[in-house]
Amino acid sequence: MYDINPGRVLFGPGTLDAVSDEIRRLGAKRALVLSTPFQRADARKLAERLGPLAAGVFSEAAMHTPVAVTLDAMAAFEASGADCLVALGGGSTIGLGKAIAWRNDAPQIVVATTYAGSEVTPILGQTEDGIKTTVRDRKILPEVVIYDPTLTLELPVAMSITSGLNAIAHAVEGVYARDRNPVSSLMAVEGVRALRDALRVIVSEPDDLSARTEALYGSWLCGSVLGTVGMALHHKLCHTLGGSFDLPHAETHAIVLPHSVAYNAQAAAAELRPLADLFGGPIGEALHDFAGSLGAPLALRDLGLEESQLDLAADLAVENPYWNPRPVERDAVRALLQRAWEGARPA
Repeated sequence: MYDINPGRVLFGPGTLDAVSDEIRRLGAKRALVLSTPFQRADARKLAERLGPLAAGVFSEAAMHTPVAVTLDAMAAFEASGADCLVALGGGSTIGLGKAIAWRNDAPQIVVATTYAGSEVTPILGQTEDGIKTTVRDRKILPEVVIYDPTLTLELPVAMSITSGLNAIAHAVEGVYARDRNPVSSLMAVEGVRALRDALRVIVSEPDDLSARTEALYGSWLCGSVLGTVGMALHHKLCHTLGGSFDLPHAETHAIVLPHSVAYNAQAAAAELRPLADLFGGPIGEALHDFAGSLGAPLALRDLGLEESQLDLAADLAVENPYWNPRPVERDAVRALLQRAWEGARPA
C-alpha cells in the first residue's frame, strides 16, 4: 500500500515569483511571512514583493520549534489579520509554520531554502520543557511548496552539507520502516543518490546551479519518504539530543546517522543493500567516510554535548522508543552514543 500526500510543488529557477499567485489560488488575501532572525532581511524583501498580500513578518523561528515561540507567532498571526502563511527558509521556519497550521488550520506556502525535506511531511516536532515530541496530522502538511534553486546559492557550504545529510537520514530510515513500500523505497534510494552526487559538487563548486537543483530534487524525494512512512531509532535519538540538550538539528542528524544505521545494519541488511551499493561498502562506515569527505562534523562533543550527559541521553532515548528493526537496548544505545560523541567510525 502507498498513500501519497496531497500537495502542490513548483520547481525551478524563478519560481519565487509565483508566491503571489499561489496565495490567491488558495483563496487567501493576507499572508504572514515567517523566517528565522538570520533570514529576516530576506523575509522582509519577500513581504515587500507581495505588497498588499503581505500581512507582516514574524522572524523569530527557532530550532526544534519551541512552543513558546509558536504562541508568540500565533498572537502575531491574529494581530496582523493574516489568513495564510508563507514560510521562507529551512526546517526551523517550516516547523513554525506547521505548528501554527496545526493549531488554526491556516493554509501554508513553503519557500524552501535548505535541503531539510520537512516541507513535504505531515509531521511536526516541537519542544516544551526540554522534551521534543512529534505529531503526525494532515493539517500539518503544507499546501504548496516552492523550490527555487537560485535561493540556495547563498546557502553556506557547511549548512548545505549538514542539511543534505539530514535529508539523507529521512530516506535511510525509510527503507527499513515498518510501513515501507516499494514506491517509497525507490524514492529513498533515488533521493540519496541525488544528494550524494550533488553534495560532492557543492563542496568544491557552491555556485553550481545544476548541483543545487539536484540537491533540492533529492531533498524533495527524501522528505516525501519521511512523509509517508514511520521513523525509527535514528530520529528518536536526534529528537532526544535536540530537544533535551539543545543540539543543532541538522548537525546532529549528520553525526548520528552513520551510527544509527550501523546499529540496524544486520537486522535490515536486505533493505539497506541498495544504499550500501551506492556508497560501495558497509553502510554505516560508508556514510561516516562520506560525511568526513565532505567536511561534515563527526563528533557530538564538537557540538557541545558533555560526555557526562550520555547516560541521561541513553535513558531518554529508550523511553517510549519508536519502532525499530532491531530491539532498542539501553546498553547498546549508550555504546552507540559514545562512538558518536567521540567521532569514531561506527562499530
